[in-house]
Parts: sequence; structure tokens; C-alpha cells
Amino acid sequence: MQERLQKILARAGYGSRRSNEAIISSGRVRVNGQIAKLGNRADPTTDIIEVDGVRIQIEKEKYIYIALNKPRGVISSLEDELQQNRTTVRDLISLPGHLYPVGRLDKPSEGLILMTNDGQLAHRLTHPRYQHKKVYEVELEGSIPDSSLEQWREGIILDGRKTAPARITIIKRDMKTTMLQVTLREGRKRQIRRIAASFGHPVRRLVRIKMGPIKLGKLLPGQWRYLSEAEISRIRSQVSEDRTFQRRKTR
Repeated sequence: MQERLQKILARAGYGSRRSNEAIISSGRVRVNGQIAKLGNRADPTTDIIEVDGVRIQIEKEKYIYIALNKPRGVISSLEDELQQNRTTVRDLISLPGHLYPVGRLDKPSEGLILMTNDGQLAHRLTHPRYQHKKVYEVELEGSIPDSSLEQWREGIILDGRKTAPARITIIKRDMKTTMLQVTLREGRKRQIRRIAASFGHPVRRLVRIKMGPIKLGKLLPGQWRYLSEAEISRIRSQVSEDRTFQRRKTR
């Protein structure tokens, strides 16, 4: 996976990213024999990166895979871009190093988010082309009619294009509240909330309980756990199967 050169040099022990920018600008860095320029990217696992003629050495990073139950009110970002002292998902995990959130949830939503430093796997799990299954428990205001649910299942026009078919199961329904289990294979911004509101039944609560083969289980809001070896194996297996399926589709 390609990264900016200054980031790679920092991981190899050549100082801060800013000091490494100066090293690159001075022409002391070569990638595959070519003098590097500021802004260049490289893959330290496949490219030959040299500083002053000496190839850099990077210890292989140990991958971390975590399941987190995001509480309501926490943002699915690594930092608060608005600088409003909002709690982020990264704040909830007391481990050093960089962790990517996999599968964003908006601030009012809750439930399963995966956190990892395996950027390649994170990309494959979140890219729309792979259509990984996500399962939500959704509480709506009022009693949504069967006709609306059928439209939702078949897909409705959102942002000028039709949504993919959704699997929807009624858990409970009375005059005041409807509880649904919604399974999606796409993830447009605030998709469930926007569709429910368009039918006149706003979301009261939304909890993601499953992503691909990983379940939220008994994690309480704010709690996290490491994925088991079996879960990691299932994720990698599913990603591999999805890549094979996509290659067949493009032939």
C-alpha cells in the first residue's frame, strides 16, 4: 500500500515528518534508483527506498483488529475536524498507534465499528464495489405501513438514483413505534434515516449489530474487544471471495 515518503521515513526512524520533508527536498532520498520529490508516494514492501545511498529498514507492523460499540453522540472520525471537543471513536481506544475506523456511523447512531491499522483491508471492507452486508436494528416513530416497507425493500430514488434492494424484517410494530431489522449492501450517507423520514416515520434509534461476519454481540456502548483469530480469518476469506467475484464480473 502506497504512503507518502515522509510518513515512511518517520516510521523508519528518520525523525518527524517535517524534518523528513527537508531530507526529501534536499535530494537525499531515492525510490527505485530515482531521486524522490516532495509529495511522492511509495510502497515500503515493494519499492527500494534509500537515504544517502542506504536502504531504509522498517519493522513489519503488527496488525490490530478491534470491534467497538460506538455510543450515541460519538463521532466516527480520528479527530474532531470542527474542534468542538467532541469525543471520537479513537478516543475510546486506549492503545498507541494509528487505527482506522471501518464503517462510519453518524453521530446519533450507535453500534458496531471496526478499528484497524490494516489500511488495505479497511479499504476493501468499505469500498462500495464489494457490497459487504451490514445489519441494523432501527426504531421508528409510529406504525410504518406494509406498502412503505415494500417500497423500501425494492429500492427508492435517493440522490437521483435508486437504492439497492434491502432486506427488512419487522421485529415489533404498534401505533407508537416500529422496530425493524434492516440489512443493506450499500452505505449512502444517512441512508436509513433519510428513507424512513421520507415515509413520515423518523428514526428514534439506530444500532448497527453486524458487519460482514462480525457481530456486535454483548459489547456495551463504549466497550471494545480484539477480534478473534477465527473472526479475522472469516473477514480475510470474505474479502478474498469478493475480489474474485468482482474480477469475474469485469471479464
